[in-house]
Amino acid sequence: MENTVIQGRLAALRKAMKEAGIDYYMIPTADFHNSEYVNDYFKVREFFCNFSGSNGTLLVWQEGAGLWTDGRYFIQAERELAGTTVELFRMREEGVPTITEFLQKNIQPNQTLGFDGRVIPAQSGKEYEKKLADKQISIAYAKDLAEGIWTDRPAFPAGKVTVLDEEIAGRSFEEKRAQVMEKLEKEGADAFFLTKLDDLMWLFNIRGCDVECNPVAMSYAYLTGERSVLFIQGKVLDEEVRAYLKEKGIETEDYENVVEYLKALPAQGKVLVDQRHCSYCLYKTLAERQTLVEKKNPTELLKAVKNPVELANMEKLYLKDSVALTKFIYWLKKNIGKREITEITAADKLEELRREIPECIGLSFPTIAGYKANAAMMHYAAAPESAAVLKPEGLFLVDSGGQYLGATTDVTRTIVLGPISDEIKMHYTVVAAGMLQMTNVRWLHGCTGRNLDICARQPIWNIGMDYKCGTGHGVGYILNVHEGPQNLSWQYVEDRPETVIEEGMDVTNEPGIYVEGSHGIRIENVMVAKNDVKNEYGQFMHFDTLTWVPIDMEAIDEKYMTEAQRAWLYKYQREVYEKLSPYLEDEEKAWLLRETRADGTVILKN
Repeated sequence: MENTVIQGRLAALRKAMKEAGIDYYMIPTADFHNSEYVNDYFKVREFFCNFSGSNGTLLVWQEGAGLWTDGRYFIQAERELAGTTVELFRMREEGVPTITEFLQKNIQPNQTLGFDGRVIPAQSGKEYEKKLADKQISIAYAKDLAEGIWTDRPAFPAGKVTVLDEEIAGRSFEEKRAQVMEKLEKEGADAFFLTKLDDLMWLFNIRGCDVECNPVAMSYAYLTGERSVLFIQGKVLDEEVRAYLKEKGIETEDYENVVEYLKALPAQGKVLVDQRHCSYCLYKTLAERQTLVEKKNPTELLKAVKNPVELANMEKLYLKDSVALTKFIYWLKKNIGKREITEITAADKLEELRREIPECIGLSFPTIAGYKANAAMMHYAAAPESAAVLKPEGLFLVDSGGQYLGATTDVTRTIVLGPISDEIKMHYTVVAAGMLQMTNVRWLHGCTGRNLDICARQPIWNIGMDYKCGTGHGVGYILNVHEGPQNLSWQYVEDRPETVIEEGMDVTNEPGIYVEGSHGIRIENVMVAKNDVKNEYGQFMHFDTLTWVPIDMEAIDEKYMTEAQRAWLYKYQREVYEKLSPYLEDEEKAWLLRETRADGTVILKN
């Protein structure tokens, strides 16, 4: 069935391209700060192709269009692109070209590649310049061709900003700034231009609401030894925030004046800029008169290593969050088949339980609640008109999280609602085994996530299966649910930087199995890296768990587990009961005792 709305928008875009002399036009997911999740104002790619995932780039030319996205979204993209005439390019699949390779093959000499230079990171723009140089193409980056076509575009985000109390932040702006300036000096730079929104919020100890579920505010910063300049919309600052900024010696400039400010800087300064996050447009502006020190934002690593106050708050609130999810699982198992529950009403019930926690300020991302085959789509989003009704059979996957004054949470459980096949039990068991292996790994300091990833993936590889995503990512502190630079991912990708896992870094642990048309399984906890014994071999490390939610024993078939994996399973389940039972009602407590097998109904062999 044709999607005439999208086809009409693409036709209008091709007309605008022709008038502007552009042969290929690129539309990524990002906003002006290369954010993963964006405000509705920036959902240009979705407007032109209907794909709503958080990662994907649309390329349009006169004869066609293509959408590049990763394995998390293959199934979703197929459905959303149906009838649009946009072809799906499955990233990192055998025989599938990258966007650069596609352009190298198809763009003709002296043609023009176009994009809005404010939403393309400098790193990507420079790659296109370099890889397409032999074709002598032109790059037009000064136009957003959506203007004039997207006539009912949402307003530019301008939500209220608040100050994060230092008692919750753990460190003051002055302390964080001093850390940044120390790193800057080591890199030989005398100024720092910061464009990454969550880094900005962390540094200045402020929070915003310009992106759904991500408490960030549209802003930039320019720091030198003497000055701290914050570019932000004046209308989002109330008197309390203005007084705080003044007290801290932070100057403010209007958000829209950043280009003029950069152009007016004295020439030949040495400015540190992170080309992964700085837009191509602002990078070009800086490069005209400044010497650029192209390094990673020092704020990124500083932010990723949580301070003692942050870690203490996270431990407390992850426990409360775990109680809420466990109460939800009890409610669901008790009511399934007795009343109508849909994917959406189930997600609403879980949100209701989270919002009963006094520190809760919202969700950390829209809840992914997928029943049976819908769970095979990793980032599935239920719609009111098509949400599945849950029945007392099969599996229900819930990936959810909360924003709290003291933590950002992210947790997934796959819940048995009724009879499941032996094959599904095998899949569930090896996923649980992988999660437990990662939980209990010990390693020497110096390992990156690529060294550790196999711990989670090995039980799944052993049955000849895999999952098309990483095993884990960092999680922000009252910030973005996806945070770098740390991650757990096995695959070597050229130009993808790897980061040593440091004490104080948090990371998710979320292996899974996804079978299109049948089921999806994911079990996700959040862990924190800690130093272990140090001896002549070096500094050993381990993970401490933050998430305490039961694993569903109805889906476990122990014949697929080693003795060590079974021991880890029962140890985790006992700890879940011990930690959560004081916060549960008597009926819930009795259920959890049975659910975790902490009542001794299963005895491990010595």
